[in-house]
Amino acid sequence: MSAIDVAFSPSDLRALAEQSNAWPFEQAKAIVARLKKNPKDEVLFETGYGPSGLPHIGTFGEVARTTMVRHAFRVLTEDKIKTRLLAFSDDMDGLRKVPDNVPNKEMLASHLGKPLSRIPDPFSNEYPSFGAHNNARLRAFLDTFGFDYEFASSTDYYTSGRFDAALLRMLERLDAVMKIMLPSLREERAATYSPFLPICPRTGMVLYVPIVEHDVKAGTVSYDDPETKERVTLPVTGGHCKLQWKPDWAMRWFALGVDYEMAGKDLIDSVKLSGKICAALGGTPPDGFNYELFLDEKGQKISKSKGNGLTIDEWLRYASPESLSLFMYREPKAAKRLYFDVIPRNVDDYQQFLDGFTRQDPKQQLANPVWHIHSGKPPKADMPVTFQLLLTLVSSSNAENAETLWGFIGRYRPGVTPQTHPKLDAMVGYAINYYRDFVAPTKQFREPTDNERAALQDLRDALSQLPAGSSAEDIQNVVYEIGRREPFLDQVKKGKDGRPGVSLDWFNMLYQVLLGQEKGPRFGSFVAVYGVTNAIAMIDGALARSA
Repeated sequence: MSAIDVAFSPSDLRALAEQSNAWPFEQAKAIVARLKKNPKDEVLFETGYGPSGLPHIGTFGEVARTTMVRHAFRVLTEDKIKTRLLAFSDDMDGLRKVPDNVPNKEMLASHLGKPLSRIPDPFSNEYPSFGAHNNARLRAFLDTFGFDYEFASSTDYYTSGRFDAALLRMLERLDAVMKIMLPSLREERAATYSPFLPICPRTGMVLYVPIVEHDVKAGTVSYDDPETKERVTLPVTGGHCKLQWKPDWAMRWFALGVDYEMAGKDLIDSVKLSGKICAALGGTPPDGFNYELFLDEKGQKISKSKGNGLTIDEWLRYASPESLSLFMYREPKAAKRLYFDVIPRNVDDYQQFLDGFTRQDPKQQLANPVWHIHSGKPPKADMPVTFQLLLTLVSSSNAENAETLWGFIGRYRPGVTPQTHPKLDAMVGYAINYYRDFVAPTKQFREPTDNERAALQDLRDALSQLPAGSSAEDIQNVVYEIGRREPFLDQVKKGKDGRPGVSLDWFNMLYQVLLGQEKGPRFGSFVAVYGVTNAIAMIDGALARSA
C-alpha cells in the first residue's frame, strides 16, 4: 500500500488529484465536467481494435492509457460512480488485404472481402475464424497485464440484435448522415456512397455498392447485385448489413452510450465526423484525446498488416510489463520510436521512478508514473542492480547463462538470490535475451589512441591499489580521478566537490574500448559487481589487443 493510501481518505486524495496536472487526471477532469452537464449512474470507457492483423503494442497502449484515465476518474469521484471498460473488436469488417505477417496467405486471399469473423483461421484449426484467433490473442495479452475490461465482438453485437435499434435510427436519419459524410469524400466515391454495407447472401462478402432504395418503415435497404444484376432487399438489422467504419463508430457511441474513447492522431478528422454523426442520431459524442503515433526504426507508422515496429510478445521477451506501461504513460501526445533500443532506458527509468516514490510528498507521488501504472498502489522498490548493468555484465563476461550472472550479483549483494528477488531473476533472463539478439551482433571494440592507452594504464594501476571490498563509490572516485587528466579534463564542468569535471569522452572511451559498446552503466558500479580483478584483466586484454 502506498504512502497516499495510508495517509489520506478518499476525499483528501480527491482534493490532491484535483490539483494534479498529470495527464490522466486532466482527462478525468473533463469526464467529471461532462457528467455535470449530463449526469449518469455509470461511465463507459471504450477502446477499439481492428483484428485484420495480429495485435500490436499500439492496441495495448490504448487500453493501458484508458485504464489510467479510468482510475484517475475513480479517484476524482471517490469511486462513487460505476465505471466499465469495453474493449471492442471490429471483427465484422471485411478483409481488404492479406497481412504480411501471417501464414497461408493464398487461403486468406481467396476470402478477401468477407467479414473477419467468417474467414478461416490461417494459423490453425483452434479457432473458428481469423477474427476469433486475433481476438483471442488480444484478450490473452490484456489478461497478462491484469486489465479490468469487458470484451465485445462487433459480429456478436450485430447478429444478436444489440445494435438493431441504433441501426434503425441510422436508417431513419440517413439524409442527415449523408450530409455529414458526403463533403468528406472524393467525388467518385461520393456518387456511390452509403453508410450501409450489405452482407451478400450469395457470397458472404461485405459489399461496397450503391443503395438504390431504402424503406424506413420496413427497416430495409436494396441494392443491385454487381454480378447477377438482381435487386436484393435486406433488413439493416440482425447482421444482414454492417456500417462503414465512421458511421459504425458513431453508431456504437450512440448505441452503447460511450463516454470516453481516445484515438490516434491520424484519426482526428474521423473523430470529428463520427462525433457529428453521433449527434445526428441523438447521442452525445464521447470525450477523449488524440495520441501521437508510434513509429518504427525507419520513422514509419507501425501497422498490424505490415508487422513493423514491436509486438507485445517481443517487448515481453526483453523487459517487464511495467516498463512497457511506462513507455505508454510518457508523453502520449508526442510521437515516439517504438523499437528495441528504447527498452533498456524504460526498464531502468521504471525502477528509478519506483525507488523514488516513497521519498516523494503526496503531490509528487500523484505525478509519478508508477502511481498511474499501478492504479495508485505501486509495489515496494527492491531492485539492487540496473538493467544496463546486467547487460554490461553479460557483454563483458560473455555470461550468457543466468547462473554466471547470479554469481556476480551474489558477490556484489550478499543474500540476494533468485528466490529472494524473483523480479531480478526475471530481469536477468531479459538481459540475456536482449544481449544475444541485439548487443552481441553489433559488438565492436575500437583501438585506443596513445593518450587513451596511457589513461587506461593509469586506471589499471589505480584499481590494483584499491583495498579489497572497496565500494562502488570508491571505485567511481578512482575512475573520476584518472579522467580528470588531459585529454579528458573538462574545466567547464564542475564536480560536487567543486573540482574540474570529466569529459564524456572518457566514459565513452571506456565503453568502446573495454566493452565494445557505445553506452554503459555507471562504471564504478559495473566494476564493483564484475570484480576489480576481472576489470583489471579486461584492461590488460584491451592493452594487449592494441599493442
